[in-house]
Amino acid sequence: MTAIILLVLAAIAVILAFVLIGIYNRLVVLRNRCENGWAQVDVQLKKRADLVPNLVETVKGYASHEKGVFEAVTKARASIMNAGSVSDMQTAQNGLTSALKSLFAVVEAYPQLKADSQFIMLQEQLDGIESKIAYARQFYNDTVMSYLNSLQIFPTNIIAGMFNFKAKEYFQIAEAEKEPVKVKF
Repeated sequence: MTAIILLVLAAIAVILAFVLIGIYNRLVVLRNRCENGWAQVDVQLKKRADLVPNLVETVKGYASHEKGVFEAVTKARASIMNAGSVSDMQTAQNGLTSALKSLFAVVEAYPQLKADSQFIMLQEQLDGIESKIAYARQFYNDTVMSYLNSLQIFPTNIIAGMFNFKAKEYFQIAEAEKEPVKVKF
C-alpha cells in the first residue's frame, strides 16, 4: 500500500514538473517573440532614419533657406539613433514624425521639387517604410499583449514571478497623431 502511494506521489510530482517546465518554456517563447518583434520595429525605424538624410539633401537643394526645418529633422534622427528603451524610441519617433511633417510642408511650396524624380523615389520609399513600420508596431504590440496576458493569468503568473519575468511596454503613438487629419480643398 505504501509503495502505491509513493508511486502516485511520484507520478504527481513528475506531472507537476512537466507542467511547470511547459509554463516556463511558454513564457520564454513569448518573451523572445516580444524581443524579436521589437527588433523588427527597430529595423524598420533604422531604414526610415537612414532615408531621412537623403530626403533632407534633396529638399535642401530647392529650399536652402529653411535651415530650422533641416536642423529639426537632423536632431530628431539623431535622437532615434540614441534611443534605448521603447519609451525613448516612441518619443524620438514622435519627434521625427513632427519634423518630417514640417519638411513636407516646405516641399509643398516648391512645385518643381515635388516633380523631381529623386524626391518622388525617396518619398515612395518612405511611404513603403511607413507601412512596414505600422505592421511591425502592430506585430510587436500583439506579441506584447500575449506575453502580458501570460504574465497575469494563473498559474503562469506564479511561475513568472518566481523566475523574474518582467512586463514589456506597448509601442504607442503620440496624442497629436491620434487627431483626425484635416483635409482642405
